[in-house]
Amino acid sequence: MPLKIRIGSRPSKLALAQASIVCDRLGAQIPGVQIEIVEIRTSGDKMTSASLADVGGKGLFIKELEQALADRTIDAAVHSMKDLPAILPEQFRIAAVLERENTSDILVTRDGSTLSALPAGTRLGTSSARRRFQALRINRGLAILPLRGNVDTRLARVADGTFDAIIIAIAGVKRLGRVKDVKFVELDARDFIPSGGQGALAIETLAHRKGDELDRALGAINDTRAFYETAAERAFLAAIDASCTTPVGVRARIDGDTLALAAMLFSPDGARELLESIKDSIDALFVPAVAQNSGKFLAEKMLARGAAALLGKETVA
Repeated sequence: MPLKIRIGSRPSKLALAQASIVCDRLGAQIPGVQIEIVEIRTSGDKMTSASLADVGGKGLFIKELEQALADRTIDAAVHSMKDLPAILPEQFRIAAVLERENTSDILVTRDGSTLSALPAGTRLGTSSARRRFQALRINRGLAILPLRGNVDTRLARVADGTFDAIIIAIAGVKRLGRVKDVKFVELDARDFIPSGGQGALAIETLAHRKGDELDRALGAINDTRAFYETAAERAFLAAIDASCTTPVGVRARIDGDTLALAAMLFSPDGARELLESIKDSIDALFVPAVAQNSGKFLAEKMLARGAAALLGKETVA
């Protein structure tokens, strides 16, 4: 009998576009596979105005999807990797990561201005503390205002004049086919180190399904490079005990046989910052444990320089 896979997705346009990407990859790799996308509205989808930090963080976007996995009403869940906590509950695992999209943040304006050229008082929308502090490093005169909503809503806020500019990940804009509709500049990755997992799609399953037919199918579409990079980023975040509100960016990048890993961490008020980077040799087989060790090593370097105190924590377990 053909393999049947029920894929859970949030009902937003972007989430469904991402689930469709997974379906297309599976269809191309597994002849005869039957795939159903099951739309699941999460708590985060229902709360369109409140700050995520005030109501439970990014975990609100995965809670119901993980419950559906546990209830066996879906076989796999598709997430934007950056929405996942750095440490998953033991009953779940990331079975595959698709080839990574561009990880950069972009500045969207009505005229394509650069960040440094924006005049004092420019209303820039973002609800990310990381983006807020990174933007203010470049231009202290910005008026940073909270911004929530899906990609289309955020882009519309610039078009209708609610905001003069917004900062958003280019990955979502590209996956929705909106790149030609907006004027933007790609922000320098040295100044705007992105959220861990940005640009990556994660496929989550029950941990005990490792090695079964579903797991083998997902393994066929797994991108080892993306899996390795995000494993390093997530290990770093776990080691510094980062939460969804921690103003931190981390990016791993493979170049030949070298993994370059860089992180930028701010104090909660943005007054202090730490920058750190490492380069490690990588295993030819892209063993995730090796990548995790790199992430932990970078975290240890930052902790040795006072990262825990910077975040207002005495110690980090």
